Amino acid sequence: MNTSGNTVFISGGSAGIGLAIAKKFSKAGNTVIINGRSEERLQQALTELDHAVAIQGDLSVEADRIRIATQLKEAHPAVNIIVNNAGAAFGYLLSETTNAHEKAAIEMNTNYFAVIHFTELMLPHLLRQEEAAVVNVTSISVFGSHKFLPTYGATKAALHSYTVALRYTYEESKNVQIYELYPPLVNTEFSAEIGGANGIPPSEVADELLIGLENNQFDVPVGDTKQFFQTA
Repeated sequence: MNTSGNTVFISGGSAGIGLAIAKKFSKAGNTVIINGRSEERLQQALTELDHAVAIQGDLSVEADRIRIATQLKEAHPAVNIIVNNAGAAFGYLLSETTNAHEKAAIEMNTNYFAVIHFTELMLPHLLRQEEAAVVNVTSISVFGSHKFLPTYGATKAALHSYTVALRYTYEESKNVQIYELYPPLVNTEFSAEIGGANGIPPSEVADELLIGLENNQFDVPVGDTKQFFQTA
């Protein structure tokens, strides 16, 4: 699909992978709308972007999802790409906690249920665009769990399954494409507690996404994740 001239909404767009993706889209000649929970961080991110605006809100909260989707459709009717990037993760050992179920519930709500609902809210609008896309950001964790992220991987595996079903549902659509972006360990504040300093730069993830969109490559593995897509 075209990677310029779009209006792109990016959740979790004030830092890390989301901000890197916002910068890449902005430099490519797109209008960018970033979302995050902190107004202060959003305003700081805007100083690093051209042709960008921000919508504050927490997409893990149903009322915020509805408000943001409504605001997007009313104030930014040209929006044709949504990047579901916002996420939650807890680093811990199952042997050292008694509330894994509570942590898992927060992760699943943010990483899975919220994405499904927000996408449902936006799809009718996207289907009316000449060209549109949904990008779901999953993880290398789709392919295996990690003892320090014991419940996070399951949420990304669930999102992967949903993304595949969504793609099958709209595979005959001429105007909506469904992409999945699979980052490995990335050097961001989000991943700091699990050794993120050893990860790849978030700009590499953004570069791969734009290449994937240009080539209509619906699965976009990045870095070490590419090993899972190699064929014999």
